[in-house]
Amino acid sequence: MTETKPNRRTGLLLLAWVWVGVPFLYGVYQLVLKVAQLFGG
Repeated sequence: MTETKPNRRTGLLLLAWVWVGVPFLYGVYQLVLKVAQLFGG
């Protein structure tokens, strides 16, 4: 098995976190808006 360079692995890890984190944070943002509408009237 070949070892990947640390920089490449770090870049892929960062890309994976962004790929998952951005939609997740958008969903949390939408949830907060919906909850505010629900309880705010």
